[in-house]
Amino acid sequence: MAQLRQEADPDEVGLDPKALDRLDRHFAHHVDEGRLPGFLVAVARGGRVAHLTVHGRRDLAAGLPVEPDTLWRIYSMTKPVTTVAALLLVEEGRLSLDDPVARHLPAFAHPRVYVGGSGPDTETRPADGPVLVRHLMTHTAGLTFGFYRTHPVDALYRAAGLESSVRPGADLAETVDLYASLPLQFEPGTQWNYSVASNVLGRVIEVVSGQPLDVFLAERVFGPLGMADAGFCVTDEQAGRLAELYGERDGGGVEPIPGLPLRGRPRFLSGSGGMVASAHDVHRFMELLRRRGELDGTRLLAPETVDLMTRNHLPGGADLRAFGSRPAHDEPGNEGVGFGLGVSVVIDPDRTQAPSGLGTYGWSGVATTTFWVDPGRDLTVQFMTQLRPQSSHTVFPDLKRLVHEAIAD
Repeated sequence: MAQLRQEADPDEVGLDPKALDRLDRHFAHHVDEGRLPGFLVAVARGGRVAHLTVHGRRDLAAGLPVEPDTLWRIYSMTKPVTTVAALLLVEEGRLSLDDPVARHLPAFAHPRVYVGGSGPDTETRPADGPVLVRHLMTHTAGLTFGFYRTHPVDALYRAAGLESSVRPGADLAETVDLYASLPLQFEPGTQWNYSVASNVLGRVIEVVSGQPLDVFLAERVFGPLGMADAGFCVTDEQAGRLAELYGERDGGGVEPIPGLPLRGRPRFLSGSGGMVASAHDVHRFMELLRRRGELDGTRLLAPETVDLMTRNHLPGGADLRAFGSRPAHDEPGNEGVGFGLGVSVVIDPDRTQAPSGLGTYGWSGVATTTFWVDPGRDLTVQFMTQLRPQSSHTVFPDLKRLVHEAIAD
């Protein structure tokens, strides 16, 4: 077991200790008021952790505190990890961003696009072009989530038993074939819609590599990077460190809710949101990206590949709000933010909802976990808790603002 530790004083790396104290007090107030169960926040510069704070409980009923080695369900923060795994295969020449997905998953050979209607009266037409691997990585494939409830295709996902992205009892291969049987919301490459695409990418990895997704990630990503606790399930030894998952209670406060079934290897290996990890694991992954593909003498990706991953791929330099499938993505938080391969990318800091450096990239999870890398400031940040909010909240914008205020030079 590896544990994240503070390695430098804030002053040494150009961070303001008083501003970092304000950050801690801000989120401690959330805990004290019952709006968060507990949290971990870590800020590193030049790869050295200069601020590490834990506060509150990982299990309220048992009175167990958040600790540096606490394990967290990182949900959609799995997506950038899945993308890195696929890019390993791209560098080996076994996969191309421009491969039709159908080359590896024949169920996608004849995609159809939504035209009109709903339910049994849904009208579709053949897609003008194939779904490509790059469309999966950029969420421009035309896939969706059933829980959006903003488009008739979302309803088709729910009718197929996919409100939570997987039909109960199905494995990854069966689930992806079910996705392929449903219409696309739009022509591939013409809009951005956050979706189940990373699950499809995970299945592509399995077919191309000949290994289950969890095995490939363990051997090719987690092991080489020293991500000792990362995976799709927890062992008996790890189980006591896993934080409980909470939801917001009507009228205030939080209450336990069901989370990922992490006891025992899951039948469904979700490349979209199936991972558990420690703060040390997330730090190691961020360091791989910050150092452009190399960490402690181990090179996983070429610098050019990481550069490709972390630049905006939306056409014409569009941001998520302009290129997003409306109304699901027509929100202020998408202003000035584009999308790379598996990560968001700040393309216009003047229009972002919270202070952000140009080129900053990262992603978040539904249980209010997040990470980002700011190349211009040589800064990495992660925030971990386990709260699934009922609606939008200010944790992420507040965190970005408070970190920005702590940058002294």
